[in-house]
Amino acid sequence: MSLSRKRRKELKRLQSHAGELWENQQHVLEHANAVAREASRQLGQLTREEVVPRVRTGYESYVRPGVEQAGRVARTAGDTVERTVGTALGSVLSIGDIANDARVRRAIGRLSPRAAAVVNQKRGPGVGTYLAIGAGIIAAAGVAYAVWQTFRADDELWVADDEPTPPTPAGV
Repeated sequence: MSLSRKRRKELKRLQSHAGELWENQQHVLEHANAVAREASRQLGQLTREEVVPRVRTGYESYVRPGVEQAGRVARTAGDTVERTVGTALGSVLSIGDIANDARVRRAIGRLSPRAAAVVNQKRGPGVGTYLAIGAGIIAAAGVAYAVWQTFRADDELWVADDEPTPPTPAGV
């Protein structure tokens, strides 16, 4: 294909302009990359100097005491439940041991043969079973409430105080 001299000159000029544009774009991209690297470095420094200490302070001030308090409440509730359930189960087991004693059965049989038949009958879950289940449910509810109180969202806890802005000099 043969092109006129004028077209060849225009194409060469267009080609040189495209090359210059390509070089300019490469310079712009290099400069943008340098700016992005510097911004990243500055952001890392800002995070280390400002954000991390504030997060630590917020954690130490708000979260940790709540977690420790929830732990204390859970331990106290667990100890109380353990003592209460232990006492109730111990009493129930003692009563069961006494009822199963041969001497007691003979004494009940002498007093009333009908009562001896009732004592010897096996029944379903008794009062102790229901007491243990109720105590377990109450303990689980107490722990769940303590966890909920610890992790509930309090918007006021994380609101940072507004820092005063420095006055701008006149004429700037």
